[in-house]
Amino acid sequence: MVSAVVGLDTNQTMAYQAFTFLLALVIVSMAWGMVFRGDFKVLRRLPRFGTVNDQLVYRVEVENRTKKRQKGLHLFENLEDCRPSFQEFVQTPEPEEKARNPFDRAVGYHRWLWLITRKQVASVKDHPLPILPPNEQGEVKVDILPSQRGHLRLTGLTIACPDPLGLFRSFDTITSPQSVLVLPKRYHLPPIHLPGTRRYQPGGVALASSVGDSEEFLSMRDYRPGDPLRRIHWKSWAKTGKPIVKEYQDEFFVRHALILDTFQKEAYSEIFEEAVSVAASFAYSMETQESLLDLMFVGTEAYCFTSGRGLAQTEKMLEILASVKACRDKPFSTLTPMVIERASLLSGCICILLSWDEEREKLINLLKALGIPVLVLVITDDNIKQTFDPDQIKGQLEEFLVLKVGNIEEGLAGL
Repeated sequence: MVSAVVGLDTNQTMAYQAFTFLLALVIVSMAWGMVFRGDFKVLRRLPRFGTVNDQLVYRVEVENRTKKRQKGLHLFENLEDCRPSFQEFVQTPEPEEKARNPFDRAVGYHRWLWLITRKQVASVKDHPLPILPPNEQGEVKVDILPSQRGHLRLTGLTIACPDPLGLFRSFDTITSPQSVLVLPKRYHLPPIHLPGTRRYQPGGVALASSVGDSEEFLSMRDYRPGDPLRRIHWKSWAKTGKPIVKEYQDEFFVRHALILDTFQKEAYSEIFEEAVSVAASFAYSMETQESLLDLMFVGTEAYCFTSGRGLAQTEKMLEILASVKACRDKPFSTLTPMVIERASLLSGCICILLSWDEEREKLINLLKALGIPVLVLVITDDNIKQTFDPDQIKGQLEEFLVLKVGNIEEGLAGL
């Protein structure tokens, strides 16, 4: 374009010759790109999970089904469209700290960009492919950096082929929908020893492979009228000639509650995301081989998920936290009945709160009145004015900690 402008007067300059030459190169490159016909087959080998801010690395097999040797190819991953719908755009206000000025807020351009960033679960880049001989396949290692928890949906792959001059690239898009669950980021926690004693669990804990109660085996004894038939030890009866039954004792063990505060007016906030990450850190770090951990929160309804002692693995709890959403239409008091209902079973409680007010203080006081040790973590942000005095609350609660967005890991180190 520059040579075209400079070379308008052919009597004053020779730039028009450069324009003619460059235009011929562009036309040849475009024509070459139009005749490219690719025929490829791809196969991803995705891992089961990814983690926020950790590289998700997997391999992609590409088969060249053409009769030509393909070289200089590049591979692109196609993600799900991250543009917000009109309803999302209208109903989702831009966070106070993101609003540049009243004009930007009225026009909505920065809010549009912010929503796109919010829905963009990961960032991708192109990856060069090895030389592919005819009817043979090659393998390339692909890495994606997830930036948001939730489902990372891959719609397909695009193979780019440059022309010999390197001015244009032709694209062959292959539809291949797949998804991988991105788990919340996790912070390193110091060893945590919550005070509390082993509690009696009525009927024991039903293990995944058992039917009925699963009390701990104690000994063998003679049959007594009224003993259930399923407790008869048939081998001992065959040896002794009289009915022998297995005797059990009720189970006592440690059971902690991990309470996640999901109550906020916004659909998204940095505070809520950090609260989920802190909950995931506790769920991942706490030893549950000989104890139970109950994750409690409110979404569309009140939920309680238990892991440990054969009931569920830590991965399952992380999967749940990867999909949890803010509760915008219910008060915090919705969570209180579920916690109090299970209070008699709990040895201790970890409460991860988004703020501190009368409702949240009431729940903590109820747990303390029931003799349950409580660790309270309140997530705050410097952009939001605090309505409570942390020093005053620490005088009433020994285990009370304020974690600030941007310094979560440093705050957790003080536990």
